Amino acid sequence: MFEPGHLHRANQFVSADQPIFNIDLYYEVRQDPVEGAMLHMRMVGEVAGKAFEEAFELHRDTAFNFASVATRLAQKHGLPTSHSMIMRGHDEYDLMFEHIRSILGAHSGDPVDFDHLEKDGL
Repeated sequence: MFEPGHLHRANQFVSADQPIFNIDLYYEVRQDPVEGAMLHMRMVGEVAGKAFEEAFELHRDTAFNFASVATRLAQKHGLPTSHSMIMRGHDEYDLMFEHIRSILGAHSGDPVDFDHLEKDGL
């Protein structure tokens, strides 16, 4: 389920290659006095009955990579990468991506500062 600022993903059926999970991804833009607009994301949920919470920030020009970071964090907590929580509902992911671009004022072809890639751990 997607609504601006929030993506919820869950499955209730365990299989041989996928545990039960329930994950919420919340996001907002925050203004950093030095770095400018930053996409702040917070993941809260459970994978295979184990609760977790993670937060991360991405620069405006690297925010388009949020799915990679979220997938890596979900994997860290036990969700196999072959069952990405983002790609399961690609239509909702597209809405989320467009909303993030909108709130950041980002456009296709905007330059990327390669130092931001390193700072954001990408």
